[in-house]
Formats: sequence, C-alpha cells, structure tokens
Amino acid sequence: MKRLLFFLLIGSSTSVYAQRNFTIEETVFGPNKFAPTTLYGLQWTKKNDILTHLDASYQKLIARQAKDNWTEKEIANITDLTNALRHALPQDTFELRMFPFSYDWVDDNTLAFELTTDKGVHLVEYNIADKKATVIKSYPNNIPNIEKQKHYAYSINNNILIVTESGEKIEVTKDTVDGIVNGSDYVHRQEFGIKKGMWWSPDNQKLLYYRKDESMVTKYPLPQWDSRVATTQYIRYPMAGMKSEEVSLVVFDISSRKHITLKTGEPKEQYLTSVTWDPNSEHIYVGVLNRGQDHLKLNKYNAKTGEFVKTLFEEKSDTWVEPQHDLIFVPNTPNQFLYQTDKDGFNQLYLYDTEGKLIRHLGYKDVIVTNFKGFNSNYTKAYYIGASNKGLERHLYEVELKSGKTKQLTTIHGVHNASISPSGNFVVDQFSNLNTPNIVQIINTKKGTSKELLRVHNPFEGKINLPKIEFKELLSPDGKTPLNARITYPTNFDPSKKYPVMVYLYGGSHAQMITDRWLGGIGYFDLYMAQNGYIVFTLDNRGSDARGRDFTRVTHRQLGENEMADQLVGINFLKSLPYVDKDRMGIFGWSYGGFMATSMMTKHNETFKAGVAGGPVMDWKYYEVMYGERYMDTPQENPEGYEKTSLLNKADRLRGNLLIIHGAQDPVVVQQHSMQFIEQCIKQGVQVDYFLYPTHEHNVRGKDRVHMYQKIANYFDLHLKK
Repeated sequence: MKRLLFFLLIGSSTSVYAQRNFTIEETVFGPNKFAPTTLYGLQWTKKNDILTHLDASYQKLIARQAKDNWTEKEIANITDLTNALRHALPQDTFELRMFPFSYDWVDDNTLAFELTTDKGVHLVEYNIADKKATVIKSYPNNIPNIEKQKHYAYSINNNILIVTESGEKIEVTKDTVDGIVNGSDYVHRQEFGIKKGMWWSPDNQKLLYYRKDESMVTKYPLPQWDSRVATTQYIRYPMAGMKSEEVSLVVFDISSRKHITLKTGEPKEQYLTSVTWDPNSEHIYVGVLNRGQDHLKLNKYNAKTGEFVKTLFEEKSDTWVEPQHDLIFVPNTPNQFLYQTDKDGFNQLYLYDTEGKLIRHLGYKDVIVTNFKGFNSNYTKAYYIGASNKGLERHLYEVELKSGKTKQLTTIHGVHNASISPSGNFVVDQFSNLNTPNIVQIINTKKGTSKELLRVHNPFEGKINLPKIEFKELLSPDGKTPLNARITYPTNFDPSKKYPVMVYLYGGSHAQMITDRWLGGIGYFDLYMAQNGYIVFTLDNRGSDARGRDFTRVTHRQLGENEMADQLVGINFLKSLPYVDKDRMGIFGWSYGGFMATSMMTKHNETFKAGVAGGPVMDWKYYEVMYGERYMDTPQENPEGYEKTSLLNKADRLRGNLLIIHGAQDPVVVQQHSMQFIEQCIKQGVQVDYFLYPTHEHNVRGKDRVHMYQKIANYFDLHLKK
C-alpha cells in the first residue's frame, strides 16, 4: 500500500508539474493549437435526412441516418476522389491532402465543391455512387472580386469584365477616371451589411453592379517606409461632415449590351443597401437610406428601364435606421419575402408581399435574429439562430410562416450553431458553453430526444493552467438594464491576497465580448495575463451588440458617455472586492476600445494607473462619414457632442501611464488621431508613451502580433506589478 501511495503521489505531482502557462506566442497561435475538436463539413443531403461530415483524419466522408441510429458509414474517401479528379483533370497539377471541407449536395448522390489547381479554379461535381468527377465550370486563378453563376464577372482595375458560358469576354465598363470604381464590394465602406458589389439576375442575363464615384472625396496620405526615400499612398477617406462618395446601381444586359442606371433619385449622397433581385428577374429592390441615416425607403425598380416603381415601406427614427440584410424571398412564393429590422425593438423577421403589405411579424419575444438558416423542404417554415438570455446565448428557432408560431429547437444553455434536416424532423446541433468545449448532437424535433455524436473534453486538461472564469450580472446606472460581465481569476487564486487588475473592453456597436460559449468568449491574451497574476475583467456596456434597439441607441450623439457610465459600474464592483488592489488597476482596448481606454484615463483619471489604447479614435470629426455620422450626426449638426467626446481637448487631464499603439497604414482609424493627441500632450506638458507598427493597418497581425502582446504585457508589468 505504501508503494502504491508513493507512485500515486509521484504521478499526481508529475501531472501538476506538467501543466504550464501559455507562452506569449500562444496568445496569438493558441486558438488553433488548442481548439476543441469538432466534426467538419456537417451537411444534410438534399432530400433525405442523411447527415454527412468528414472523419477525424479528414480522409473520408461519413454519412449517418436515423434508421441506423446515426452510426457512421463511409460513403466516399480521398483515394477514390483523387483518382476521379485526376481522370477529370488530366492536365492539372494538384495535391488533395484532405477531403473537401466545403461542399454542397446537388442531390443525394452528388456533391459539389471547388478545387484549385495550377490551371485554375474548378467547380466539380462528384458522384459517390459511380465514383466519377465532372468539371462543371472553370475559372482562372487569383481573380479578384469574382461573381459566379452561369457566366462569371469580376472587377479588375476598377472595371468589370464578364466571361460568358461560351468563353466570350465582355468589357462591361471602361472607366479611366481616378475615383470611379465599378463592381467593388468596398462601397459605403462596407457598412449596412454590404458584402457584394455585383449580383447576377436569377435568369443569368443581367448583371447588377455598384458604380462608385469617389473622385470628389478627399485623398488621405499614408506614408510608405519601404524605400530609401519614403513615398505616399493615397486612399479616399470621407471624414464626418465632409464630401462623401456618390453611388449608383447599374444593370448590364448581356443580350443588348445596354447599361441601365436605376433611378434612385437625389440627393446623390445617399446609401443604397439591401440590394435584391426578385425571383423573376423583373424587378430590383433597394433600401435607399439618407445620409443622415434616419430615414429608409425600401424601393422597387424596373430592371429593364431602371424606373422607380414604388416605395414598399419606410422606416424613420429619431436616432438612426441601420439596414443590415438583403431581402429573402420565399422560394415557392415569388411575391413574398422576409425582411429583417429592429424597428420594434429587436432585430426580427417580417413577412411582406412585393406590394409592400405586411403579412405577418414573425418575431418571438425579445429574441434577436443573428443568422437566418433557411426553410424546410416545402417552405412553410423558416429557421434562424437567435440571441436570447440577455444576449448571452444563441439558439435555433423554427417559425411557421402562415401563423407565426415559433418553437425553440435547442434548449441547453450556451451558444448553438444548428441546422435542420430536409424533413424538419431532425436538427444537427453543435454547441458550447462556459464550461463545455464542444458537443455535437442530433435532436429529434418530434420526440424531443437527442443523441450525441461528439463530446469534447477540456483541451487544456493536463497541459495548461486554465484560470477560473465567471460570469457576473451588474445593473446599469439607469437602474433597470442588466449588464453582462466576465471576471477571470489568476491561476492559484488566493482570496486573502490582493491582485492587480487588467480591464479589457471594446464598448462599441456591433461587438459583443461576453457570450455563454466555451471560455465565455475570452481571448488568449486575457488568459495569459490571468496566468501571470492579474484579475482580468470585461463588461459589455450599453451600445454593444445583441441586446436590442434601445440598448444600442443610448449612445446617439454622445459616443462614450453612457458606455463609460456602465464601465464605471464594473470598476466600482471590482473595487468592492477584497482581493482587488485598487492602486494597481490597468485598462486595455483596441479601436473603439482604444477610444474608451483613453476616455477613462482622461475623464475618470483617478482610477487607472496604466492603460493601453490601440488604434484609438481620439476625435470623431477625424472618423469616416458612414459610421461616424450614424452615431454622432455631423460636426456641423452636433458641435456640442463632438466637443464633449473629443479627447484632444482633454489631454491635460491624463493621469497615470498611457501607451498608445497605432498601425502606420491604418485606413480605418487613421494615424492622425493618435498624432493629434500626442501633440496635445506635448503642448500640455503631459507624458505619454507611443509605439508604431510601420507596415500594419488597423490590426497588428501575424507574428508581429506576438511582439505587440509582449509589449502590452511588459507595460502592465512595469507599472502594475510590485
């Protein structure tokens, strides 16, 4: 017994000793290194309730069916697929190391995927029954901004070229004026959910595209340091209150070779969003949003003439209207579509007809639609992932189009990514929560039962000292709004000791730092700092994402004010904890978070001994039109708000030690922000630290990010460690 106890103790000691903290490199590369395993390529086949995915070696395609109790069955493998591809592409050179992760089922025997070879990009269909591959289409390699259908179109040198199915090349545009851009998805600086710059009509005969005229927009210089004599690269950057770009939508008809510009009206400085073809290729729907971003019209246009047909409906607000999604037509009902808006408080689905009549609101409680997942096989039901439980969770919901009756299909707390089988009888559900790395399961929607396909254990166990993470709920200063917070304790936490604090924050719109997913959504640098003796704290203030319209709109015309008020609630909570050293508190944020960190260091300068602000907005009048004017209006319309939120006139209030980091090539928050603040600090006799990454844009990426995190950690250690 003594020998057994001795070996048990040795084994236990060795196990504990084997665990370690993250290296600084793992703050950047750790998410891939320690990612929980999962099932890749999860897809339902086209008609039957057959689930497919790759095996653990990525060499086989697996199928599962209810009749077999969802047991694995190999239906294809990389060897057979490679042989079929070599037969279909005898002149091409390629190396297939794993079965394609991204594929779609054409029918229950045929899958489609793209293969890149030395000769081009090929759309391939592979029949798993006869093990034959067929090349459906081919495209040249490295084509920018390509839009594929029966024909394909792409933009090059700000112009558009079409290659027809027969191989004919058509020059759609031939603009040579600097500032005229055709077919680019970088329109309105990709606000308003814009992800594309070209759209093929459903009948493949017309190409709709953005034409952007930014020739009147101010050119902004970005110094380049890669030559002996530095050069200058210019970008078009419309600052708040200044001249903005003018955008139009143009239809090109392949048959007639005619260009038709949609008559979207005046003024030219407006935003064209939610661009959608109707299923019959006869009309185009466009959300026309005024520059003030408080009045949206969903307009219908004739695709042949470009004429305005009618306004289906309008949205107005005393703050802002923010369209983010294209229309979704019901596949078997071409005169009905789904529209997403938060006009009633939460982003939800609304069923309209093409004359603008609201048929039905399909919203459910305060659930916010975050990801539309499609329809069932007879298009009577729609599915979506929705944010619930004060934004912490994501679940799959089913809504009947005819009645609006809604059913929540996933129930275990956490963040779910799920999809429905063709019959609607089964859901494949992949989810995690704070303490669960990953579970993949099949849910029977009729019986309410489930079967696990994969349960992943903690990938850090026995390897890494994982700090303890807890969720907290605090109350906003308005006395009624709950705020989600996350606290991460140092490893080997001792409540009788006092610890330094790093507050990590973002605080701006369209971002959420805390969700009930694995590790609570925390970043590896936060874990690294906790392992090195810091309490790390994050709070999602009002203005952040997934909490609804009213939660967001409180920031209007005064960015940073209510956000700071909420952050102070979190800071006061920290100060109330006996193990927090109130004299050793630091704050770190990037972009909007850099603005927030600097705001806290100046406006509430008694709190933090050290701060790091990365890529920070220092004055909103230097920020771009589309984002800035949505929240602040123009400097001419809101001079008091710009004065109040500017940090340039508050440099004299800076206390403590502030490190500002910026990318010299930043086209989002241009370096002028931090340079202006540095200049004000010099004039006021205030010391501040500054570090520049000469070749990086808004984010520092790759191995240089390791350098950045080491610098930040060193800065906090220098000023906060005893």
